[in-house]
Amino acid sequence: MAKPNKLDCFKAYDIRGKVPEELNENLAYRIGQAYSEIFSPRKIAIGHDIRLSSPSLAKALAEGFMASGVNVIDLGLCGTEEIYFAAFNLEVDGGIIVTASHNPANYNGMKFVRKGAIPISGDSGLREIERLASGHNFTQSATPGRKQSINNRAAYIDHLLQYIDREKLKPLKIVVNAGNGGAGQIIDLLEESLPFTLIKILHEPDGSFPNGVPNPLLPENRALTSHAVLENQADLGIAWDGDFDRCFLFDEKGRFIEGYYMVGLLARAILKKSPGLKIIHDPRLIWNTREIVTRAGGTPIMTKTGHAFIKERMRSEDAVYGGEMSAHHYFKEFAYCDSGMIPWLLVTGILSDSDLPLSAMVNGMIEQFPVSGEINRRVTDPDAVISKIEDIYQDGQRDYTDGFSFATNDYRFNIRKSNTEPVLRLNVETRGNCQLLAEKTEELLALLL
Repeated sequence: MAKPNKLDCFKAYDIRGKVPEELNENLAYRIGQAYSEIFSPRKIAIGHDIRLSSPSLAKALAEGFMASGVNVIDLGLCGTEEIYFAAFNLEVDGGIIVTASHNPANYNGMKFVRKGAIPISGDSGLREIERLASGHNFTQSATPGRKQSINNRAAYIDHLLQYIDREKLKPLKIVVNAGNGGAGQIIDLLEESLPFTLIKILHEPDGSFPNGVPNPLLPENRALTSHAVLENQADLGIAWDGDFDRCFLFDEKGRFIEGYYMVGLLARAILKKSPGLKIIHDPRLIWNTREIVTRAGGTPIMTKTGHAFIKERMRSEDAVYGGEMSAHHYFKEFAYCDSGMIPWLLVTGILSDSDLPLSAMVNGMIEQFPVSGEINRRVTDPDAVISKIEDIYQDGQRDYTDGFSFATNDYRFNIRKSNTEPVLRLNVETRGNCQLLAEKTEELLALLL
């Protein structure tokens, strides 16, 4: 198979591209060689998600490592966070998972970490991997590496269970929607140790995506979980994306809870047990998070959007938790990595410690800080559009942590270019004023041309 002329699949902090035009077995093999030359690992962990193209890409990637003399630990079908866990739990020098998360079915990709689950992004080696993989002549090792398939899930499940006090858990009824991704296998293993009644939908992994690519951020993908919560009178609903590094929650009324409010909920619970610590958050929506963290005695710290940036800042600040409104939640005890399993387990602990339902826990946040939800728009010249908005919105607080943020006493917005897609992303929030929220959102959308 021909090597791509341009490595368009290399993004800011991972790889995502169409298969086979932008990412194929030939390139995967060379990526393994390039990683080996740059980081000199002795042993690497590799896994893959449920996409139909993932096993062959993971196989070629492993062969590239072995050709460079690197031993490979093959985790097989797994989630992104299982690779993170392996990178700090096993005696390996890094890890790679073949996944394209929530991208369309004809896409695939890779996420990279070094030993200790330290992310590899454009600023920390990914650009060098791209440069070498695009045309470097590699030397084959005189002593090829070997591949060993292992099952690391027992240790992974034990780690997840440490985040909750099982003796205090109530017998909750929970709808779990794996979206035919990989989360179902982990849910089955956790179920054995939890007192919950689980209503499972789209539970079996299926890389043909018979019910569409699992991406609960899309409103059209939420109805199934919402209806199941209501139909079964469940206490909670949970849905995951394909590689289950994100989970999305629904309250007992079947209402989808924006990830922004989950950041506040988790931050408050974590600070209750560990007061005075630092919490990292992204700049898209901030008012609710900053108020909750400050009231709970913590220190809120804003940093650029994206897992590599969040993790780097968490390490430098020694933060206990980091949250993004996109439903990425990061934990110090999980090597500062994001997990789609730890958040919902923590929420079951929060529900078990309270007589309030989830809806009552988030209603105050929603009323006090209503939001537009993230709105994506494709535009011809994103930089020109942002510049135009900067010229118009002058009389207020301006911030450039990530894109352009503007705030008055009554409303705030952030407009930024996506790190993974050719779109502008807009988020608007107000202080309890839904009419102003609608007006400002409409006003800004008129400028996204």
